[in-house]
Amino acid sequence: MRFFDLLGSVTLLYWLVMLLSASAGLKLLRPLPFAPAAKRKGETPLVSVIVAAKEEEASITDTVRYLLEQDYPRLEIIAINDRSQDDTGRRLDELKRWSEKRPSTAIPLKVVHITALPEGWLGKNHALYQGYLQAKGSYLLFTDADVRFRSTAIRDALSYAESSGADHLTLTPLMIARSFWLRAFVQYFMFSLNLFLRLWRANDDRQIKFGTGIGAFNLITRKAYEAIGTHRALAMRPDDDLRLGALVKRAGFKQRLLIGKNHLEVEWYPTLQEAVKGLEKNLFSGFGYRLPMAVFGMLGQLLAFFGPFAGLLLLPTWGGFAYAASAAILVGLYVASTRRMSKDSGKEAWALPAAVWMLIVVLSRSVYLTLRRGGIYWRGTFYPLDRLRSMRDSDSQGGGSGPQLGK
Repeated sequence: MRFFDLLGSVTLLYWLVMLLSASAGLKLLRPLPFAPAAKRKGETPLVSVIVAAKEEEASITDTVRYLLEQDYPRLEIIAINDRSQDDTGRRLDELKRWSEKRPSTAIPLKVVHITALPEGWLGKNHALYQGYLQAKGSYLLFTDADVRFRSTAIRDALSYAESSGADHLTLTPLMIARSFWLRAFVQYFMFSLNLFLRLWRANDDRQIKFGTGIGAFNLITRKAYEAIGTHRALAMRPDDDLRLGALVKRAGFKQRLLIGKNHLEVEWYPTLQEAVKGLEKNLFSGFGYRLPMAVFGMLGQLLAFFGPFAGLLLLPTWGGFAYAASAAILVGLYVASTRRMSKDSGKEAWALPAAVWMLIVVLSRSVYLTLRRGGIYWRGTFYPLDRLRSMRDSDSQGGGSGPQLGK
């Protein structure tokens, strides 16, 4: 029993420290403010929106239409069809023809079709890089093919970036989850990721070793993007969005991470089964494909996040009380984080013990499949593990690794 009392005390100490850190950190994560009406055209910088799509026929039309309805006065959209075998390319071509019939003052749309993937590239990273080669803007916005934007999203983001002097602005989207268990898993994943990475450090200019980015909205100046080596420096990174942010901070540029729940939303995965399958490619990458680190992460989830609930069985011993206090802090932080980052109330908190185990199982599955296959499958293309690890080792001095939020 003394062992469990000691373990409960250590767990409580951990959550007390986390309470102090996260309470202060969450205050650094603020929603993107709404900006005044757009300036005149000649006074605003050109923004190049680059969206890569592979097998995205179900969502690409809506995403591009939302972008075409932006009220920012100087915008160009570059949509990349990355070797899609479905109707993605055809739908983009239809959008292109439709957009050409609009007034000359409308937002221009350029469609690029990629038919082959060069050696040494992940498909999405190569597609985004090809979009950059076509872009003319002094600002680049990298986004995903399944994002829905408020009409003022880019105007509000540019206004904030310019007023704050940020070279890189990234936004957390509102995550849409239709079913209860999918919502419980997604919310817990985001909460755990927030604590694991301490995402708020992105807004601390003193934290030069930590930076981050989110694939749904990475707005960066051309100067900063070219200074960090473009997507060539991220060629084989499944977590390209996070690594882009890490390189921005490491290069000494100013970065801001804001909550975008009022400006953009993403249905990350339609079902829990799709989420489990989709995360198999990138959860292990968050640990640099290092098995000991992944095992340590699983143990951390088990002891620090599930332990407080299991420890309630020890009541009324000291260990039981320590675990009860830990569980109360955990739930409180979960609810506070969920309400801040999304529009949900955090009522799924009662499902936290199950959500912890779901994440452990998904991480275990990601590690097992990656090692068994000797690499990852992403959008129908296989990428060998040795190549992925070599890219990890080439930039291992940077911070901000973690599983990406893109598909």
